[in-house]
Amino acid sequence: MDESEAVLRRLERIERLDRSGAPAAELVVELRALVAEAEAWSRREGGGAGERAVDDLRRALQRDMIGG
Repeated sequence: MDESEAVLRRLERIERLDRSGAPAAELVVELRALVAEAEAWSRREGGGAGERAVDDLRRALQRDMIGG
């Protein structure tokens, strides 16, 4: 599976978990995996836009984890 498909599948999984009321800890695990997959995609595609998107994901996850 290529990196873009992995990211899209992970996003779908996160949406399903969120809709089903999954515990926050389970969503955080999935979000971390999403960041790793997005990093792989960004490295493969190259360019600043992908890197910025990964950085945005990482910051959003950190904000969520510290409650702010």
